[in-house]
Amino acid sequence: MGRPGAAAMKLLELVGVSKSYGALKVTDEVSFSLNKGEALGIIGPNGAGKTTLFNLITGNVRADRGQVMFNGRDVTNVSAAQRCHLGMGRSHQVPHPFGGMTVFENVLVGATFGAGHSERDGTPVAMDALQRTGLLAKANRLAGSLPLLDRKRLELARALATEPDLLLLDEIAGGLTEHEVAALIESIQEIRASGTSIIWIEHIVHALLAVVDRLMVIDFGRLLMQGVPTEVMASSEVQEIYLGIAVE
Repeated sequence: MGRPGAAAMKLLELVGVSKSYGALKVTDEVSFSLNKGEALGIIGPNGAGKTTLFNLITGNVRADRGQVMFNGRDVTNVSAAQRCHLGMGRSHQVPHPFGGMTVFENVLVGATFGAGHSERDGTPVAMDALQRTGLLAKANRLAGSLPLLDRKRLELARALATEPDLLLLDEIAGGLTEHEVAALIESIQEIRASGTSIIWIEHIVHALLAVVDRLMVIDFGRLLMQGVPTEVMASSEVQEIYLGIAVE
């Protein structure tokens, strides 16, 4: 059998996706694709529409116009729960663990409700996710007692327990120290090495540059630029809009 072509390797594709709230257009004709095994970083100023874009991809928000394709299937009108079952997993910007449940029980929720496993079959999946995120030793601790880094890791572990083909990370490094960011980068690099495709929204650009193949810039809901990360960051337009650097 011959090597599959580029079309066969495409995991996610957005075509002309738009979303408005009244007169405010938060996503404006966004089109891009992601290949299997690829890691894409998304940057942009606060209010640029990055998290809304994630919600449109995962089905938490429905697009007004456009199409979302995942693994060759049109999922534009498919629910968030169904998209999770199909292989989309995500973390949220602000961790919201089930504080009265253990770390293990939190991750088991991802394996059972997200991936659709029975509790028995989901247990090894949850344990593997804890191992991969460095939380195995804290499996029996109450999630509400965790410090911020471990709450972020728990968000990651719960998403991994859904067994995603595509992992979406929403500012998972926010609020962490430099040492903690470095530890998180290492975990994400290992996840990437396992073959999981990643889309990562992040303000800590050096974290993205350590992981992603491609960088995309969103501004006022529009796709401003995408390409090789170092070339995108060197763009005078990106420096002026995103970094606030005045360009002559």
